[in-house]
Amino acid sequence: MMMKYLSLRLTILILLALPLLRSSGVQAQISREKPNKKLIKRIQATKGFLALWKFDELPGQDRKAIGAGNFPLKEMAGEIPRSNEGPLSGFSLQLDGDKFLSLTNAQTKELNLYGPQQGVTVLAWVKWSGQHNAFVGGMWNEYQDGGKRQYGLFVSLPYYNGMSRVCGHISNTGRPTPPFPYSIDYSTSKQEVPKEVWTCVAMTYDGQRIKSFVNGVFLSSEPELIDHTKGFEGYPDGLVQQKNPYAFPDGMGNNGSDFTVGAVLLKRGMGNFFKGLIGGLAVYDRALTDSEIEALSLR
Repeated sequence: MMMKYLSLRLTILILLALPLLRSSGVQAQISREKPNKKLIKRIQATKGFLALWKFDELPGQDRKAIGAGNFPLKEMAGEIPRSNEGPLSGFSLQLDGDKFLSLTNAQTKELNLYGPQQGVTVLAWVKWSGQHNAFVGGMWNEYQDGGKRQYGLFVSLPYYNGMSRVCGHISNTGRPTPPFPYSIDYSTSKQEVPKEVWTCVAMTYDGQRIKSFVNGVFLSSEPELIDHTKGFEGYPDGLVQQKNPYAFPDGMGNNGSDFTVGAVLLKRGMGNFFKGLIGGLAVYDRALTDSEIEALSLR
């Protein structure tokens, strides 16, 4: 009799508590997936590892990395929701196209990669909505003091043949590529990035070439005529380039950009917003090999 009474009381308490749990958002914080500890260890164990953000923090908290420093990314333009799905921690950053994360240039430390032969790798696990000009992460500022571009991972830069592709951007001067109005120096994956599907997107730079990867696969592309380059000084018929790999022997400049995730500074203000989920972001201080990128893309 006593057991039945206690069971009834427990049921009533649960029913009374459910509305409170829903209103407080507790249910939305329960991950549908277990942390992928094997992949996280593989990321950390790969030579050149600097930082990994797993994006498992609650809204309102700095997003901290593991690695050479915690690199606390601060929410900008309001709190950013946490989705209860993701391939690394089981959670992810939910970006709706108007918010982003930022780390000031003074705090970038080991992330501030530059020099004639300095390499870099940026990998991310994303569920992309399909919006163009979507910045994932890196040190990329297109406006301040004429531009403070350095390195950045994008999805879909249509203007110079990067529609729906992984795009790896590198800059030496921080400014646009003469004689064009914007920086043209980026690789574009041969494969398209699927929409609304978890995908590993990556870029590498070894001081000579930029490469773009989709789910760990690098595919070389043929030279092609680049859109919006006809009629410029020295290019009456336009510019022909190979976009993957993309030759760029100039190196990365120490140009003073903040490290941002989900948006970059443009003339009109913050823009190139990423819309979708980012389930993890990793940075290395060298260009990982094709086989290393493939290993890190496996879940």
